[in-house]
Amino acid sequence: MTTLKAKLQEDLTTAIRARNELASSTLRLTLSAITNQEVAGKEARVLSDEEVLKVIAKEAKKRREAADAFAQGGRPEQAARETAEGEFLDTYLPKQLGEAELDAIVAQAVQEAKAAGAEGPRAMGAVMKIVNPKVAGLAEGGRVAAAVKKHLS
Repeated sequence: MTTLKAKLQEDLTTAIRARNELASSTLRLTLSAITNQEVAGKEARVLSDEEVLKVIAKEAKKRREAADAFAQGGRPEQAARETAEGEFLDTYLPKQLGEAELDAIVAQAVQEAKAAGAEGPRAMGAVMKIVNPKVAGLAEGGRVAAAVKKHLS
């Protein structure tokens, strides 16, 4: 069984051979971020596929935020590049939950929290504890928090 990091390295080799500059530079930066995570801390370790997915998601989010910043700063060519890199990284991530699916999960979690005695806006922490394991890697934290706030208000 091949690991996700090995797949990224194979895809990098393929991108270099195909002279695909966007893919090769994006994969290089992502593999560098993965390596930085592996050597962070007191002892070097090998990341699991779940941890590698978290790094890829973090890198994709950075690209989206950078694209927004470049667009607001009047640099559309740089914004387009960052957007393309983010979309390329999204191909390695699991499919994100749709709004309806996320709302259904949050509504169920709100019911569970109310059954446990948590109500109103102060129940946010309790609901997030229930929701986060269910949507890990399938929805961004900001989207989840917004959905929880909407259901609690």
